Amino acid sequence: MALPPAVAAASLTAAIPSPSFQDLTIGPLSFRMYGLCIAAGVLVAVVIARRRWEAWGGDGEDVVSIALGAVPAGLIGARLYHVVTDWSDRYSGGRWWPDAFMVWKGGLGIPGGVLAGALVGIFIAVRIRIDWRRMADAIAPAIPVAQAIGRLGNWFNQELYGRPTDLPWALRIDAAPGYPPGTTFHPTFLYEALWNLALAGAIVLGGRRVVLKPGRWFAIYVAGYGLGRLWVESLRIDEATKILGLRVNIWTSLLAIGGGLLWFFWRGSPVDHDATRRLRAGEALVDILPVGPSPVTDPGSLTPPTEEVPDLRDEILQGDEPDRRSGEAEVAAEARASRKDRADGEGRADGEDREPREDREPREDADDQP
Repeated sequence: MALPPAVAAASLTAAIPSPSFQDLTIGPLSFRMYGLCIAAGVLVAVVIARRRWEAWGGDGEDVVSIALGAVPAGLIGARLYHVVTDWSDRYSGGRWWPDAFMVWKGGLGIPGGVLAGALVGIFIAVRIRIDWRRMADAIAPAIPVAQAIGRLGNWFNQELYGRPTDLPWALRIDAAPGYPPGTTFHPTFLYEALWNLALAGAIVLGGRRVVLKPGRWFAIYVAGYGLGRLWVESLRIDEATKILGLRVNIWTSLLAIGGGLLWFFWRGSPVDHDATRRLRAGEALVDILPVGPSPVTDPGSLTPPTEEVPDLRDEILQGDEPDRRSGEAEVAAEARASRKDRADGEGRADGEDREPREDREPREDADDQP
């Protein structure tokens, strides 16, 4: 497919170059840049989520505990999503072995990763007895930041670019199949990364002005990511499975938008008006947001709370004045009776161990012996 001369000339003078390497080599060690970008995104996301959770009065270790389970689950879910949705084009007919396990070559479906990671994260949050909806709100801006950093791995792999273009920020690919040398393309991975950063910023800034009901900020992330992925996906030209003529990720984006909006407006207004007034009056979020166990998740906890035995003395002392005096006298009498019982018991025990003095044989000294 040949480009007009003007487009080709502009492409040569103004374009984003692709990296000339895909691996970082340090001595005998070699690291795939794609994997390093994903790892860096995960670490940054954990830091962001932990700081937000601590600012709300939670324990930062809760975020670490959830990440230890949700991150591996997310990677597995992302790979499974990619393999399933691209099965007919890349992995059918015995081609899945061992290509389906070569994650370092690219191929992680973000929708599958978010779904699997969220399910495992909810499970862990319930186990450690915290409100998973509040935790989801704390993580909401961290996930798109991680995705934005991870998208840089597509740049190193020279993949997931869009249609040809002569825009100043067009991307130059070393060898694009089916296109002549020098052709430049839409850097769709860059578009998605910038969209995700903007989405994360909107969630953070919005949270400084408005308090939403639990889980609603995460709903904004789900719908917002779906909206961004929808228009980015329409620019991509890489092979993809289609359903009714549309790429499968377009359908997934539409489901994300619909599901996020449904969750956002579930049961009326998503805004907590009372908490928002307190926030705008200058009250700190740590005093507004409850981050402890929710009534919804408590019944399902595997570690039920310990029942406390009521202190009857406190109930007696908190009564009316005549009752209080009577109660104090009653408590004092019980204490005296208890001490007397212990003393009598000790006396009986000593009496059993010792013989009465008058029953003892007189001891004969050695000097009195003949």
